[in-house]
Amino acid sequence: MTSPIRLVIADDHEIFRDGLALMLSRQKNMTLAGQAADGGELLAMVRETQPDVVLADIKMPHMDGIEATKILLQEFPDLKIIALSMFSEENLIVEMLEAGAKGYLLKNADKQEILDAIASVVQNQEYYCRDTSVTLASMIVKSNFSRKKEVIEFSDRELEIIKLICKQFTAQEMGESMFLSRRTVEGYRTRILEKMNVKNTAGVVIYALKNKLISEKELL
Repeated sequence: MTSPIRLVIADDHEIFRDGLALMLSRQKNMTLAGQAADGGELLAMVRETQPDVVLADIKMPHMDGIEATKILLQEFPDLKIIALSMFSEENLIVEMLEAGAKGYLLKNADKQEILDAIASVVQNQEYYCRDTSVTLASMIVKSNFSRKKEVIEFSDRELEIIKLICKQFTAQEMGESMFLSRRTVEGYRTRILEKMNVKNTAGVVIYALKNKLISEKELL
């Protein structure tokens, strides 16, 4: 039986922090090691409890999440940090990723996406929030965070579906435009995500932009 994932939450908004803590504490495979209201408290809490994963707000008093991430990863290089952000903080999200965060979530993320993000970073996978904008995806591709280009072969049909995924087509819409059943399209989509080693559409967009499978102009 594997040990529960140990978590620390850092956010200066008490109501948000407590709500997130309550949800995570109810998960059988997770345990809440502590909470922090600012970057300084986060450093002390991680040093004391040595968790597996930290969910940290980017904007916090005394020390922000970016600076705290840099310090923590120097001391605990295996620590997985997920940035928590607002829609308007795209530049800060990129800075947090470049500081060493393994992924990011917008604060309106639902329960399942939060759990998916934690599971992904524990498995040493990058996590991109489902609501990632084209602008943010392009910024990540151009940043020092994005992975190097990968040589993966895709069939012509897969490449066609990748472009439609990036353009936010639903499985039903893809099937109608390609004369395929929805089930067939979903099978292709599953294989594409597995090949790219990503979890959602945002991951597909970032991978496709990075590896020039689609251009930014095609998404605007």
